[in-house]
Amino acid sequence: MIQARGIEKSFGTLKVLKGIDFNAEKAEVVSIMGASGAGKSTLLQILGTLSTPDAGSLVIDGIDVLKLGSKALADFRNRKLGFVFQFHHLLPEFTAIENVMIPAFIAGRPKKEAETAAKALLAELGLAERLTHKPSELSGGEQQRVAIARALINNPSVLFADEPSGNLDTKTKEELHRLFFDLRDKYGQTIVIVTHDPDLARLCDRSLYMVDGQFCAGQSTR
Repeated sequence: MIQARGIEKSFGTLKVLKGIDFNAEKAEVVSIMGASGAGKSTLLQILGTLSTPDAGSLVIDGIDVLKLGSKALADFRNRKLGFVFQFHHLLPEFTAIENVMIPAFIAGRPKKEAETAAKALLAELGLAERLTHKPSELSGGEQQRVAIARALINNPSVLFADEPSGNLDTKTKEELHRLFFDLRDKYGQTIVIVTHDPDLARLCDRSLYMVDGQFCAGQSTR
């Protein structure tokens, strides 16, 4: 599903990624760990087409994404990729269901279709009674589940998550971790997770560790 080769990225004179190779299979859950500043989030942004590498190649679901023009890339990202971040980035003036529907509208889906899909996802995530609540009226765990529903609304091939449980209490964190694997089992998405949480990493099919812009030798696998 994802094949990256020789990914390099610098910011000024600081070389953050030093020739990264990365693969992820369909329906595989891969975690990327490492100390702050190791390059994890930079790599995730490149894999998610939110940033462009200085060198290397990136093929996602058979598409050479680095060769796409800006409009085609934006369309690919909207249809094929979903994102969940540590800070949920919900729009405060919109309700839960409205936040979830936004990517569907960007994809040109009819309002009724988008609304039906959003209701179904929110119900599946235990939020059927919270559809009309705004983010300020939701708990941290509920806000993150709304963000996950938003990421899934267009049925993406790949879900990227950057410290998705970093701001949650222990019980909510465990529930969210389990949710990722339930979603993978139901929808078959490839999931790439950047995390500092060893408990989440242990649940993954494979865990990689970054140091100074490179993956360590002898990666842990399951």
